[in-house]
Amino acid sequence: MLPRGRPRALGAAALLLLLLLLGFFLLGGHLASFPCALPPRVPPDGRPRGAAACDPHPQADLGGHNRSDCVLPRPLPPKCELLHVAIVCAGHKTSRDVITLVKSLLFYRKNPLHLHLVTDAVARNILETLFHTWMVPAVRVSFYDADELKPQVSWIPNKHYSGLYGLMKLVLPGALPPDLARVIVLDTDVTFAADIAELWALFAHFSDEQVIGLVENQSDWYLGNLWRNHKPWPALGRGFNTGVILLWLDRLRQAGWKQMWKLTATQELLTLPATSLADQDIFNAVIKGHPALVRPLPCVWNVQLSDHTLAERCYLEAADIKAVHWNSPKKLRVKNKHVEFFRNLYLTFLEHDGNLLRRELFGCPSPRPPEAERLQQALAQLDEEDACFEFRQQQLTVHRVHITFLPHQPPPPRPHDVTLVAQLSMDRLQMLEALCRHWPGPMSLALYLTDAEAQQFLRFVEASEVLSARQDVAYHVVYREGPLYPINQIRNVALAQALTPYVFLTDIDFLPAYSLYDYLRASIEQLELGSGRKAALVVPAFETLHYQFSFPSSKADLLALLDAGSVHAFRHHEWPRGHTPTDYARWREAQAPYRVQWAVDYEPYVVVPRDCPRYDPRFVGFGWNKVAHVMELDAQEYEFLVLPEAFTIHLPHTPSLDISRFRSSTTYRGCLQALKDEFLQDLSRHYGAAALKYLTALQQP
Repeated sequence: MLPRGRPRALGAAALLLLLLLLGFFLLGGHLASFPCALPPRVPPDGRPRGAAACDPHPQADLGGHNRSDCVLPRPLPPKCELLHVAIVCAGHKTSRDVITLVKSLLFYRKNPLHLHLVTDAVARNILETLFHTWMVPAVRVSFYDADELKPQVSWIPNKHYSGLYGLMKLVLPGALPPDLARVIVLDTDVTFAADIAELWALFAHFSDEQVIGLVENQSDWYLGNLWRNHKPWPALGRGFNTGVILLWLDRLRQAGWKQMWKLTATQELLTLPATSLADQDIFNAVIKGHPALVRPLPCVWNVQLSDHTLAERCYLEAADIKAVHWNSPKKLRVKNKHVEFFRNLYLTFLEHDGNLLRRELFGCPSPRPPEAERLQQALAQLDEEDACFEFRQQQLTVHRVHITFLPHQPPPPRPHDVTLVAQLSMDRLQMLEALCRHWPGPMSLALYLTDAEAQQFLRFVEASEVLSARQDVAYHVVYREGPLYPINQIRNVALAQALTPYVFLTDIDFLPAYSLYDYLRASIEQLELGSGRKAALVVPAFETLHYQFSFPSSKADLLALLDAGSVHAFRHHEWPRGHTPTDYARWREAQAPYRVQWAVDYEPYVVVPRDCPRYDPRFVGFGWNKVAHVMELDAQEYEFLVLPEAFTIHLPHTPSLDISRFRSSTTYRGCLQALKDEFLQDLSRHYGAAALKYLTALQQP
């Protein structure tokens, strides 16, 4: 048995150990991160590392190396200093890459960030929507039009797969605001594994002459010995890689950077046919002639995974890796014996829940945008003891939205064209191929997914010959957040992104008649809806309970299936009020469109103009989400016209979680009733006496 004094002594020892560990982590967490303070160690290849490699002047050594592997201890910038980051981005895929890069920045960052994004129209549309809905505290985003910069670089022949956009970093000193003094420039295929403030701190190492900070190129490309007749652009030793750049902008402007790089490029292009590595070739040629301009950076800030990489010399000896650069055209499929390690780092951020990165920077006051401030105030007023708290909170949630998640070709303008609009979650992906076979026209589909599910969806589409062949289907990801399904918010995203004059508002578990797309366009023209007539064209809905089902090719075939009992009017047993006003008996005989009247709980699938009322976002989960929308169409005096040759058929599937909750929970149904009452009150306030008929109708038993 231990004497009584022993635990106290152990406690003191534990406290001392804790203080030592705390001091260790405050110093950076790695003793090896201060190699310049340790005796130099000469590795087997004879090249000095650490302090012996610390040389601020970039003269190449005998092995063609620019000494950039020393990590000098340096205090980080002030906690609330604004750090500036510039990225060039164009197209759908590169926009996805930017998001992964930004996630890695946000994960580690402790400073406010200002992102300067040079984009084409596609990327701007995507990223503007994404950052607006992401609402990350202490992050500002500015956009610059890449089309305006193209004339400055379009005269340069370039073989690199990045095209003109791969040359635009050359013109950043003139494109960025003139009062911006310093910026970190990143390629979209970079992944961070450390706080970018550590990289920003390296500006303090620049001499008065140095204006560009770069990591040595980690291949033999610029040594010209990769293959016979390989003639690279001139470079200092191995040259430098421009995936990560520190630019001291005001010094560059004073040095006449614009004239300097243009003169160098013009001279080199007299003997070289084109750039092979885009802006990197020209940066290196300038540095070859003006070596005093460059500040070599530690290799860990740009670990390059190219096809001929020598990066292993860096990362096997480094205390830790700060940034990984996927600079091979093969990207994650590059051949490297350690690629699994780097791929896992990338996947960590690719699939990371971006909602978790909406972190406040404590101690750094950052004014919120007005909409974020209003949202915060509304959330603060909610009562967590309210039985309907989940519903209230879900209504107010602003979901991150990534529009046109996959490449999309907008449809050519046609006066009577129709876009199919629907929403879905991961458990309905299997409907997409069949839907594409039934509907040959444009579609706008919003998917409610987690970050990880979005990547599964991407792989699902790429593996499908049917889906990957369709460029007129726009997929928009609404990122999952909260316990209830925000069905009308998701619908509104798909509706807002439709580009044709008319939209067919449907659900993902319905298959339209094969001829419906052409029939709808012809009907719109015949009914002269473009002349200002406000009409909602009703597409009668049917259902089958058979998983193996031969889809009817015409109305006559459908009527035969109805008579045989294989097909029924949609929900005619469970919810007849939803579609009874369509008058299926009349539809069987109809030869021309006919008008029907609104009735309580009517929720048909309709074709309406694109500028129709949006769905009411308060309805989340199951119940009344379409009913409320159809009621508002009626309040705005849309006439409901049933099309005699149109039909759509619901296919069987397992019930959703929300419908199960609706059926089993009296609280859930009570909250839905509260939402209905609030909607009707708002409808009365907005439409006045015209809304009385809805109140009267709903009061009837």
